[in-house]
Amino acid sequence: MLRFVKSKGFIVSLITVILLVVMGVSANKNSRLNWLNNIISVPLSPVQGFLSSIGQRVEDGLSFFRDIDAVKKENESLKEEVAELRKQNRSLSALEVKNKELRQALKLKEQFGDYTILGANIIAVDPGNWFTVFKVDIGSREGVKSDSPVVTNTKGLVGRVISSDVTSSKILTIIDEESAVSGWISKAGGGHAIVRGDMSLKEKGLCKMDYIPVDVDVEVGDVIETSGVGGIYPKGIVIGEVTEVRKTSSEMDRYAIIKPTADFKRLEEVYVLKSNEINETGSVNK
Repeated sequence: MLRFVKSKGFIVSLITVILLVVMGVSANKNSRLNWLNNIISVPLSPVQGFLSSIGQRVEDGLSFFRDIDAVKKENESLKEEVAELRKQNRSLSALEVKNKELRQALKLKEQFGDYTILGANIIAVDPGNWFTVFKVDIGSREGVKSDSPVVTNTKGLVGRVISSDVTSSKILTIIDEESAVSGWISKAGGGHAIVRGDMSLKEKGLCKMDYIPVDVDVEVGDVIETSGVGGIYPKGIVIGEVTEVRKTSSEMDRYAIIKPTADFKRLEEVYVLKSNEINETGSVNK
């Protein structure tokens, strides 16, 4: 028992208890033992400062983690806001594109007043990199008939309808080797020529123009339009632009390579020109 009383652990514990009791009693301002508290607090002040510093650091650490959590939540909120803004931006961009297409369609209406303009979506294409033959989602129900001209919203010639059922129509494009269009070299002194599809050129999205009048000077950059001859295409639809003039075996004969205005790799929508027929009463059938 005496050994236990003399042990360091017992002595430290006893001193700690005494100090706590004295500090508790002297905490009262009116206590007579306040002088004792002052005496004790002087040697303990470094310990209290150390403990206070440790406590402050712990509090700062906890505050840091709380701040990180708040930043994470704010970051997630900002990500959601950015995603929503991007979605709205995509919607606005789509509306802008659609608005532009509608304005172009109105211009088509102004140019082709004798036709009803029917917008159509491409729903099927023949195998291959280029749209040489494809289907659209309008047909005889909308009044589409064979040989109805088909154009882009920028007035570029696509081709013509070759068949239609109730809900769809098949379009033959000008780059297909089965296609032939009466063209006009649109410049002073221009003349008629035939623009046709070519087996070796269609894989490049190009056409061939031949039967060029001898007295017509054809150059790179010349614009080729429909001539209005042949009864299928109205006059003035832009077919494309001359990119090259080639000689044949005959010195007097040549042909030109035409790059169509229509982009046959990226077509999604087209416009069918439905002729407004005059009935027996003299009014227009639309």
